Amino acid sequence: MIDIELDELRSWFGFGVAGNFAGHLEQAGEADDFVNVTSQGSAPKGIFPWYAPGNDTFLGEFPLSQDTITLPASDTPLNLQIEPEVGLACEVKWQGDTVVSLQPFALGAFNDCSIRRPGAPKISYKKNWGPASKGVARQFFEASDLTPDGPTATLRLVCYLHGADGQQREYGVDSPLLGYSYYGEVLLDWITERLDNQKGSPDTPLEDVGALMVAAGHPERVLIGIGATRYTALGESTYLSPGDEAVVRVYDTASDAISELRQTVSG
Repeated sequence: MIDIELDELRSWFGFGVAGNFAGHLEQAGEADDFVNVTSQGSAPKGIFPWYAPGNDTFLGEFPLSQDTITLPASDTPLNLQIEPEVGLACEVKWQGDTVVSLQPFALGAFNDCSIRRPGAPKISYKKNWGPASKGVARQFFEASDLTPDGPTATLRLVCYLHGADGQQREYGVDSPLLGYSYYGEVLLDWITERLDNQKGSPDTPLEDVGALMVAAGHPERVLIGIGATRYTALGESTYLSPGDEAVVRVYDTASDAISELRQTVSG
């Protein structure tokens, strides 16, 4: 296992993959956002930023926490959902202003917590509302080999909600990492291509993530949320409240090793 230091992550760029697990966008009520986005077969819909070091917009706010979700200030009810994901840590290889490859070295539990904001112009508007917007585990699995029969083939991802009543309930469907639509080298090659070619447009929720990375000073490392899995009926219909605890866990069915994130919701 690899220890993940929160301060170290401040220099990493953070982005996510949208639509990389069948059915999640429909459950989250976000499928219509991508009506103008063309993708091939089972390919994800695109990539989106959630942290850009040095950016002078909200994307420059460091959003990661290892124990807390802070609710944004609001005069109206907020619909926040856990997004149980695998966070993939990669070294970035640059050639000028172009990312030519991503080299994975670790993966672990990640919560790409989201505000359901119908009509938000970009995905990123739902992702970063300041400190403690999203969560990352303190320990990751070493993961340089993502091949289908490699060491990550026995890993699974699951998510629970501990409510104010003290009950623990399954929030995300227990899923194998190999259940992602795109995984391993296929996913990394696709992301690399998107960093070069996805430019975004006013009629889609996507942005030019590659340009944001260049503007951030060609970061040497990135943390990628590779997509949220399907919700249980509870997860699909239940939003977070103060005092709730979100638990995202990546665990190895071949051993006792786990990467676990526990975040308590504060108002």
